[in-house]
Amino acid sequence: MAALLFRLAQVPEDEHQDIRQLLDEGGFDIYETSAGLFGLGVAAIWLRDRDQLSQAQAVIDDYQKQRAKQMQADYQARVASGEEASFWEYSIHHPFRLLGVIAVVALVLAVMLLPFWKTLHL
Repeated sequence: MAALLFRLAQVPEDEHQDIRQLLDEGGFDIYETSAGLFGLGVAAIWLRDRDQLSQAQAVIDDYQKQRAKQMQADYQARVASGEEASFWEYSIHHPFRLLGVIAVVALVLAVMLLPFWKTLHL
């Protein structure tokens, strides 16, 4: 019986291709499903043989650890070169956006906590 191995929802195409290639090179018998025309299905990579599930998952886990390190290194390189702004640099350049976000968060928290505040002060 088939086993769900890897969901493809919001996965970048390059990662999807890399994982498919790794699984093919590893000799895993896989097939893919799409979300369908209306997005009601499950876009995923499935493993036909459940006995290989732990091995295939280990291959994917190793790949994702390497990819995360690479993405973090790429981001740090972009920040260091000035291509990408850190959170604080972005906040300094756009202070009104930061204040707006803080105001919206404070408003949402106030609306959520208002019923509790009223019960405490009756």
